[in-house]
Amino acid sequence: MTDSADAAGGGQDSPPPGTLAEVRQQIDALDTELITLVSKRARLAMRVAQIKTANHEPLSSFYRPEREAQVLARVREKNPGPLPDDTIAWLFREIMSACLALEQPLNVACLGPSGTFSQQAALQAFGHGAQLVLEPGIPEVFRAVAAGSVDFGVVPVENSTEGSVSQTLDALAFGSATSAWAAGDVQICGELSLKINQQLLARADAAGLPPSLIVSHAQSLAQCREWLDGHYPGIERMAVQSNGEAARLAAASPEVFAIGPLLAASLHGLQVVAANIQDSVFNTTRFVVIGRDAVPASGLDKTSLVLSVNNEPGALARLLAPLADFGIDVTRVESRPARDRAWDYVFFIDFEGHQTDERVQKALSRMRPFCGSLRVLGSYPRALVSEASSL
Repeated sequence: MTDSADAAGGGQDSPPPGTLAEVRQQIDALDTELITLVSKRARLAMRVAQIKTANHEPLSSFYRPEREAQVLARVREKNPGPLPDDTIAWLFREIMSACLALEQPLNVACLGPSGTFSQQAALQAFGHGAQLVLEPGIPEVFRAVAAGSVDFGVVPVENSTEGSVSQTLDALAFGSATSAWAAGDVQICGELSLKINQQLLARADAAGLPPSLIVSHAQSLAQCREWLDGHYPGIERMAVQSNGEAARLAAASPEVFAIGPLLAASLHGLQVVAANIQDSVFNTTRFVVIGRDAVPASGLDKTSLVLSVNNEPGALARLLAPLADFGIDVTRVESRPARDRAWDYVFFIDFEGHQTDERVQKALSRMRPFCGSLRVLGSYPRALVSEASSL
């Protein structure tokens, strides 16, 4: 990867061309060189697959989240411009995705039908080389991962304006209510944050007409509440399973408007009636990648826990003290009602570091006596930045 980057952008700059024809000639030459380098990388990826197959390594070893995180961090660091770091990271993610498809195509589950923010997040996390499996709900994504019918899943976990996604937290903490799979069968393998831009969508023949119904996922309706109150007061709103389902309903009737991403408009033949109608310009959703296997340390990691505390004064404060004592930065603390006892709660804690780090292990050992239960939901490469998207 470093050789490719150096060949494409290193060395002494040649004198600037003087005519448009000369500029185009240089671009054509560079395009040929890029094709050669990318093809060389793809052949090396195929060689990696041959070595892993010869060594009888499991299919899960073909995709290494920590290795991908290291590559993307390095290309960001070495990016000389003028392309932004996010653009460079996207280009390399797509190259890695295409090369991985030559090794072992990944099946990735996310919330469907087509046109959801989760689908956009899955494409951003795995690139277009992955084969997406669209599930009807978040529990179904977890079930597919736990059963091994897909390699990974992508699910929303929290929104910057509307808070946590309870279905995701409950699935991580408690597993399946029907015992189809147990808590611990699935763990967090990665994360990404997407800037969410909500669009009001309708059929072309609905232009200029008021809707009788506005549909979307409950989170999207909540994120646009003030805008809807100001522009469509009194119009009925209905929450559905996903933004993709909302777009499908809008495509079936000119009286129904949907809220969702631009992807939903293009996939369902809808037009944008009003753009970027979310109430907050900082509206961002954090997604997590879930899988079945632990992820090795990348050097820039985050760990997520779920735990219960003994019901006594100061228990939570004592619980968090070891993290502070070892200089571990806590990035999130949240509670959810426990399923087995009324008015008891479980806590979700995210902090920087990997569960194999010595200081993390020491902190966890000091925390356990203050817990009724403690389980690591996963250690995984943390998102370097909040990645912008026109979702």
